[in-house]
Amino acid sequence: MRRVPLEVCVDTIEKLRAAQAGGAARIELCSRLDLDGLSPDEDLLEEALLIARVPVHVMVRPRHGGFEYSAIEFQRLLREVDELRGRREVAGVVVGVLQRGSRIHIDQLRELGLAARPKSITFHRAFDQIQNRYAALEELCELHIDRLLTSGGAKTAWEGREELRELIRRAGQRLIVMPGGGVRAHNAAELLAFTGASELHSSTVFQLEPASGG
Repeated sequence: MRRVPLEVCVDTIEKLRAAQAGGAARIELCSRLDLDGLSPDEDLLEEALLIARVPVHVMVRPRHGGFEYSAIEFQRLLREVDELRGRREVAGVVVGVLQRGSRIHIDQLRELGLAARPKSITFHRAFDQIQNRYAALEELCELHIDRLLTSGGAKTAWEGREELRELIRRAGQRLIVMPGGGVRAHNAAELLAFTGASELHSSTVFQLEPASGG
């Protein structure tokens, strides 16, 4: 079975240590996983960057709720991204901005991209709220976003596997589509085989089990 990088999302130092010990290839660092992830506080960020032995991508989401941000809120996003760009230990940022009508806020995302570079940029599962996800994928590619975290618009990546496969096919080499949402040891191998994904995202670390069946 081919080996693929597993990104593990953590919101505590204990989980980060466990993820590294379990073989995670990359860490997505956030706070409040019970709220689907928010920006980590300064203490968590500092300690995580001190002990991390794998690349760390940092969530930039200053509040719970939707992904439409006021002008004031957006300035806070920009400040957070700019501060993270100045930290050598940070490998990337994880963002997601939408506008009314469940579409990507292109202008805001372009600004965030300019503020983040040369760090890697991941667009997170705000993508799953978008109505026309294939058109949105093209927008992400045009803005040279590096990675897309998505469940294919479904509650879990396994339920969204058909769309994930199509998103991966359409993205080609332009952007990494990374399945996430309910990815666990019991379904990861079959998900990889079905979608052709090159990376996976989970909130737990595991060893891949062989896919059952054809």
